[in-house]
Amino acid sequence: MAKNADAAGKAADTPARKTRDWKLDTDGDGLGLDDLVNRLDSFQMLRKSTGADADQVLTELGATSEIDREIVLQLGAKRPLGHPQRFEEAHSLAIRSLEVLDRNGHRSVPVPNLSFLSPVVSFLVQIVTQFIVRSYISSVIDSMYRLYERREAASPADWEHLPMLTRARIHTERIRPGFKRSKLALPGFLFGGVILSPLIGVVQSAISSLNNEPVRLGLLIVLFLLMTTVSWVLVKGSAVARRRIRLTAENPIKALYQIIGRCGNPPGNMSTVFVVISLILTLISLVVVAVGIIDVLT
Repeated sequence: MAKNADAAGKAADTPARKTRDWKLDTDGDGLGLDDLVNRLDSFQMLRKSTGADADQVLTELGATSEIDREIVLQLGAKRPLGHPQRFEEAHSLAIRSLEVLDRNGHRSVPVPNLSFLSPVVSFLVQIVTQFIVRSYISSVIDSMYRLYERREAASPADWEHLPMLTRARIHTERIRPGFKRSKLALPGFLFGGVILSPLIGVVQSAISSLNNEPVRLGLLIVLFLLMTTVSWVLVKGSAVARRRIRLTAENPIKALYQIIGRCGNPPGNMSTVFVVISLILTLISLVVVAVGIIDVLT
């Protein structure tokens, strides 16, 4: 009987020990921590039921906008993992998706049949695709590691899922360097702003200095075709990278962030940046050619 009583006592103590970290300290000792935690918990309970009361709690906390509301929601989330029972599955799928994307993201990029120019165009498009894919992978693995590291640090020492989170953090740290290889391409802002803009200015000045008007007109057309080709390469590479990122890793990474909970949005990719650069190059080429033609005619 004594053994059964002791066992029952231990069983009764176990749940209390596991849940004590999530209970409010309401002993009335006047600590500021109690007041803050009470307000955060009040908002968590009221945010879906009574809008006015939830807004009152937000006002007391100093929140005045929708972003502030999201900040309070994230601050009030007490569990390091929103769905710890699904974390290992989500983590495994996320890592596998990055592996597959790293291996296949820039392979065999399809381009139109341009005869002897096809290999050259394919290589250039592949460089753009590879840069976007590897930039995305590097950003995601860094974000995952930082998130695991911080949630591990915020976990209670006796939390039952802490070893699982620690293991994921250690494994992510080990594989992180392998996912951060050289991107083998220039960043988009450098490609579009630092190199091409001065180069275009130099070429335009050289063309304007020529006295032969037909030659000047022909060179302007060649410059326009060259810049249009560069724009097309950027758009094509961006489209391929965006499609393969969405196909491979985007949804698994979103699922992982959902499982972790209250951690914002996962990193995006740079495909949109390259599309914007390509549009800017197209507009610049049109302006350069138009000004050059007007100069030739006048």
